[in-house]
Amino acid sequence: MVDPISIILVTIFSAVMSLAVLGSLLRTGIPGVRRWFAASILAVLALVLYALQGHAPPWLTVVGANVALSGAGMVILQGCRQFFGGAPSSSKPEYVAWLVLCAGLLYWTYVEPDIATRIVLVSAFHAYVYGMIGWVVFRARPRARRQYAYRFVSIGAFLGAAGHVGRGLIYGAGVAPEADLLQATLVIMQSTLVSVVFLAWAILTLPWLSIGMVLLAHDRLAERLERLASLDELTGLLIRRAFMAQAEAAVKTAARTGRPLALALVDLDHFKRINDQYGHARGDEVLARFAKTVTANLRAGDVFGRLGGEEFALLCPDTSASDALILLNRLRTLVAQAGNTEEQGGLVVTFSAGVDQYRAGDSLPHLMGRADAALYRAKALGRDRIVIASSREPASPEPAPGLAGGQAA
Repeated sequence: MVDPISIILVTIFSAVMSLAVLGSLLRTGIPGVRRWFAASILAVLALVLYALQGHAPPWLTVVGANVALSGAGMVILQGCRQFFGGAPSSSKPEYVAWLVLCAGLLYWTYVEPDIATRIVLVSAFHAYVYGMIGWVVFRARPRARRQYAYRFVSIGAFLGAAGHVGRGLIYGAGVAPEADLLQATLVIMQSTLVSVVFLAWAILTLPWLSIGMVLLAHDRLAERLERLASLDELTGLLIRRAFMAQAEAAVKTAARTGRPLALALVDLDHFKRINDQYGHARGDEVLARFAKTVTANLRAGDVFGRLGGEEFALLCPDTSASDALILLNRLRTLVAQAGNTEEQGGLVVTFSAGVDQYRAGDSLPHLMGRADAALYRAKALGRDRIVIASSREPASPEPAPGLAGGQAA
């Protein structure tokens, strides 16, 4: 039979290793990591106190250890909520339950000693906390990310909850011997297999979750790096490659569902003149301000990207060309107003755009080719306007040369 002391020592070692990794991630600013780090410290402390049973007073090895371990679970739960963008604090009923647990530990240790009741109380609390951790991670996991880390954590948490439920039921039914966490197994020949199994099951949840926290933090770091690799450094918009990937996916969705999809190609008017007259540094300011103004006034689901130079593209799912025209004209007014201030020196910036809507059988190059032809007409008509591609617009299988970044302003 496995020695429970060995189980705890291995768990302590695993928790310390996870603590070191989480400590290295503190400077990343990832939500929840600081709480997971604090929880790992509490968990290590609790496990060390458990291992001292028989060598230190019960107020330390029983009450103190259980308070620290239950506190670690609460802090892990808080960290998970914060990691997924929710409020980091626990609800008031959870704090009340934790206080009841602490009071119960004192009462059934010193006032009316009852080991079985104490274990049932602790197991019920941990079952709830682990179950909530599993539910938070499972429910809030980002569907667009690889699911391994999120499944690892939620499965581990649910298994830990099940282990505590089983242990609580066994002690509540009087099946297990009247002995505490380690006292039930310090003398192996007097212990039952079931008590050791549930002991290991409950304790090994901690290193499982510690490893899971590290996996979640590293997935968030990977997401950040992927995002940075897809964004234009100056404007914060999607670069051409990233925008085209999303546009391809949107075209496929429109083809499958029959829902409308509008695409606009946008070009800042006379941008070369701004660079020549005010310098490239001022030109960069104009580009950044333009991107910020447009992004702040887009709708949920709209995708805005920089194709190169002063050329941009806007993708509007579930939107007709006429609705996109209304949106773009509103943006055109806002962009002009953003430059017409004393701070900007009265440098009013305008843009022209060509808009078209997905048609049955379209490929992305066809859609962009028609929008680009409409953009050329907007420029020919005097700029500072939006033009919708006509139904007779040729559907060129290749984007016009301007899409490569060399279109004249």
